[in-house]
Amino acid sequence: MSKTALIAGFVIAVIIVGIAAFYAGMSMAPSKTTTVTTTVTASSGGGGTAATVTKTVTTTVSTSGTTPSWTPPSKIKAAWIYVGPVGDFGWSYMHDLGRRVVAALYKDWLKTTYVESVPESKLKSTIESLIQKGYQVFFTTSFGYMQGTLDEAKLHPNLMFFHCSGYLRYKNMGTYFADLYQIYYLDGLIAGALTKTGHIGYVAAFLTPELVRHINAFAIGAKEIGEQLGKNIQVYVIEIGAWYNPTAARQAAETLVNQYNVDAIAYTEDSTAILEYAEQLYKQQHKQIWVFSHYSPGYVYGPDVVASGQIVRWEVIYADILAKIKAGVYTPYNLENVDYWDLLNSGAVEFGCWVFPNGTVMHINPKVIPILKNIQVTDKLTGKKMSAYELIMERYYEMKNAPMLNALDSLAITHKYMNITKVSIGGKEKYYYIAPIFDPFTGPLSGYNIKTHAKVTVPAGERLGHDALWTMQWFVDWVHIVGKK
Repeated sequence: MSKTALIAGFVIAVIIVGIAAFYAGMSMAPSKTTTVTTTVTASSGGGGTAATVTKTVTTTVSTSGTTPSWTPPSKIKAAWIYVGPVGDFGWSYMHDLGRRVVAALYKDWLKTTYVESVPESKLKSTIESLIQKGYQVFFTTSFGYMQGTLDEAKLHPNLMFFHCSGYLRYKNMGTYFADLYQIYYLDGLIAGALTKTGHIGYVAAFLTPELVRHINAFAIGAKEIGEQLGKNIQVYVIEIGAWYNPTAARQAAETLVNQYNVDAIAYTEDSTAILEYAEQLYKQQHKQIWVFSHYSPGYVYGPDVVASGQIVRWEVIYADILAKIKAGVYTPYNLENVDYWDLLNSGAVEFGCWVFPNGTVMHINPKVIPILKNIQVTDKLTGKKMSAYELIMERYYEMKNAPMLNALDSLAITHKYMNITKVSIGGKEKYYYIAPIFDPFTGPLSGYNIKTHAKVTVPAGERLGHDALWTMQWFVDWVHIVGKK
């Protein structure tokens, strides 16, 4: 080969390498690292304690000032990672039901898989194994997975991660949650009407802010009806220290019944143990302990004792996220503000204990409805007298019929507007309603901080918003922790 040809070949090679380096630089550009510390203080009400959350996020910023382009793949491979077994009939079961729904719905372009019973210590290796198999989208479904998910997101900036129940986000990591506090309040109304002793129990996995607000909502509902009937409502809580432990859940329920004389129990534990225990008591001893099924439609496990419950429909959120990925709306570069917080109006959660084959929901056990219809109460909002059943269903529709919230519930930057009841728009309409006219976390409320026991108050008329609820670490006065792992 001639010297001229060698030189020409060398020049062409340099040009090719230069072009390759340019495009590589678009996605791996020289960068600078910026550490930003943000402190958010969520007040629990006037005169009360405040929960402060400090988040430090180190972000690598491209000095080129451009966002890498991203084209949705023709086929999306999404993986779910569960903290418990898919057969738990609770949290993991319902997440996997959501996965199966979207897998069938989007079968022309979506492939899914899952890994169950993954300890927090195994999260990262599980994700790495799935990456090696070509998965591009990851749903990690336990609060304890939050930091590990963030670490993996930073290691793999071209992939997409969504963490359930957490608050840390990144450019390729969003968060999501379907919240049940409104439904626990409705269950509480039923419990307050049905209890004869005034003593109500709650078996909690852990006293996280999520469970604290659910227990409070349950207690607020129970007191709203119970005190009108002359009952001294007291709620007793046992923390079992596990999301899935049927033996511990049953033992806690037995303690609540035998030592605290409770005759209504709600719970957050991912088995059917408490439902089966209450049904057994009814059949063998004719002892009526009302229970509220959790996450899944548990009526079939206790038709004589399940009064109502909460049903979660993760498929509503999964269908939305995956469609937006496929459409190119969500990319690995714009997820830092994606934060679903779906309430009753969204369809992601439902009030009830059974889903019929045609998709309709049993809101309340038919056995319970006549009892509720024979109890007379007063709506504290309007002063109108009605049956307990009418009040429960009125509250249900008040909270469910809030379509404006759908525009606010999927982004972190709009959560602060979700507790605004109405805005003034002038004209003949005068006002436009944003949130439901009723929310259980509206003052006056009085309670105590779980750790410090400091007094907490929420003034009359004040409605707690997303941040105050999301960081809640205080109980209303009539909730008592009587067992804690």
